Amino acid sequence: MKKFKQKTNSSAKKRFKITGSGKIMRRKTGMRHLLSHRSARTKIGKRGDVEVSSASKDNLRVLLPGL
Repeated sequence: MKKFKQKTNSSAKKRFKITGSGKIMRRKTGMRHLLSHRSARTKIGKRGDVEVSSASKDNLRVLLPGL
């Protein structure tokens, strides 16, 4: 019986990064387009990455097996 390698989900590897300590980080939503009507305070608050919720971590571990 052949054993197959697990494949990393291509869409997940583009959207999530794993830190050295093992946290899964994602970008905040709402910063792609239609930014002209948003306040500066809103845009400042959406900078940077944030850790994925604990409810989503188990699903992401399946999509990102080698990481």
